[in-house]
Amino acid sequence: MPIILYENFRALFYTPFYAAHAIGAYAAEGVDVALHTSPDPASSAAALLAGTADVMWGGPLRVLLTHAQDPLSDVVCFCDVVKRDPFFIIGRTPNPQFQFADLLDRRFASVAEVPTPWLCLQDDLRRAGIDPAALSRISGPSMADNAAALRAGTLDAVQLFQPYAEDLLASGAGHLWYAAASRGPTAYTALITRRAVIATHRNELLAMVRAMRRTMQWIAATDAAEIADTLTDFFPTVPRRLFADAIARYQALDLYATDPIMYPSGFERLRAAMLSGGVLTRNIPFENCVDTTLVQPDAAPI
Repeated sequence: MPIILYENFRALFYTPFYAAHAIGAYAAEGVDVALHTSPDPASSAAALLAGTADVMWGGPLRVLLTHAQDPLSDVVCFCDVVKRDPFFIIGRTPNPQFQFADLLDRRFASVAEVPTPWLCLQDDLRRAGIDPAALSRISGPSMADNAAALRAGTLDAVQLFQPYAEDLLASGAGHLWYAAASRGPTAYTALITRRAVIATHRNELLAMVRAMRRTMQWIAATDAAEIADTLTDFFPTVPRRLFADAIARYQALDLYATDPIMYPSGFERLRAAMLSGGVLTRNIPFENCVDTTLVQPDAAPI
């Protein structure tokens, strides 16, 4: 029986997860992984808890929230993949000396589709001595709508991921103000499972980790244009040049892990953002949320 892996949602910054299938990394490591699409992250999480999914990918944020709601939860991250924040602030005019205070007198739209980008950004603002509530912030329209509003001049700055950011930059309609990856490690996306699944499918999950290590090293060593060509079936509507430029920017920002170990520093930065943003009210330990037994190079099968 294959391991059932649920896709969180379709996004360019999830490139390593698609690449693992496209380059045959799972097959090379002797594990059968069936990729299932999901309508939204909440549905993926529900499938994992219900046992209809063995593994999903998603943010450690969701694992932390699960443990906040249920201290006995056995949901854990076990393979780090996206180790930095993939979002950008794109402005309508050049601002090469951008500071967070520049957002105070701008019409700014944050990401509404998922919570992590704004939570991390509001923590950046607090660390810079700025009250996030002081911003004239719009939250509600989609990233596509916000990109269109920036082009129309009804917004001054927007928070986006790829390829929206790259499209604005390439057209000259937007200018890079801030790449959130420059903040440093922030645990952003990992493979997630339950400790019960680790107990029953340890060998398969070890093979998945080896496959992801193989994939992440391939991404680090491969030209962005070749990556775009390899994954075109997953993103048929994204122009090849735009796809390649978006991935090249992510590579330059060191977005992706090159080994599957989730380190406490990135996890702690995310947890601090959740605490400062009020979605967590207590300090949940790293060990509760992350299983490290599968990611060591000498991890042994049963």
